[in-house]
Amino acid sequence: MSDAADGAGDEGRSRPGVTDTPLRVEGLSKRFGGITAVDGATFEVERGTLTGLIGPNGAGKSTTFNLITGMLTPDAGTVTFDDEDITGLEPYEIADRGLVRTFQIARELQEMTVLENMMLAPKGQRGERLWRSVLPVARRDVVDQETELLERVWEILEFFEIEHLAEEYAGNLSGGQRKLLEMARALLTDPDVLLLDEPFAGVNPTLERRLLDHIHELQDRGYTFLLVEHDMDLIMENCRHVIVMHQGRILTEGTPEEVKRDEAVIEAYLGGDV
Repeated sequence: MSDAADGAGDEGRSRPGVTDTPLRVEGLSKRFGGITAVDGATFEVERGTLTGLIGPNGAGKSTTFNLITGMLTPDAGTVTFDDEDITGLEPYEIADRGLVRTFQIARELQEMTVLENMMLAPKGQRGERLWRSVLPVARRDVVDQETELLERVWEILEFFEIEHLAEEYAGNLSGGQRKLLEMARALLTDPDVLLLDEPFAGVNPTLERRLLDHIHELQDRGYTFLLVEHDMDLIMENCRHVIVMHQGRILTEGTPEEVKRDEAVIEAYLGGDV
């Protein structure tokens, strides 16, 4: 994938003067009635890493994602992105800053083609303003930008190996193809950090391997990932740092080897069988 498809190129992923810890979560809490879904979660994600967030069902992982990305407002705690407090911002404001998520269930626009879905993703499109589409000089500017965006779209479609589906309606894609589309679309927003919510759920082993290869290649280019996933082996084999949640709290974190040896993890998550 070329620099054009990679947003701003490798330099855009590791900018001088930008913190090496782009995402910090401190004391994050969320209650729903009498149920505490997230209870004082605190952790950091280092730039350029693939960090795993794991835990049993009901541990609070997806709620934590929703709190980080503005889908929910925390009752307490802060979310800091690139040294800016983004707690309570709207989801689009957080995404505009370069913190972008995917969803466990892909949210493509089913009655639009793959290509049309992709073309909606880039930020700052000049054609979104009506006057630019009417005035001749401005219209040429819009067309020039659309041509550049279309080139980026095709490059990213090729990177994810779904360019042959460009004219297919998104609603006709398989579950795995939808995951590829969602990640490709997220990449077009030029993110610094990607939060992936169970990107391998419902994906066959072949597509899972392709997705992992793409994630690792993007990580090599300097992208940062926080990954929620139920497959313990997958997390342990692919993540350098692992965070374990249990009953809304951070139970422990460390390298895969440290986590697998942790007695609290064995009892709470692995059922005594590592």
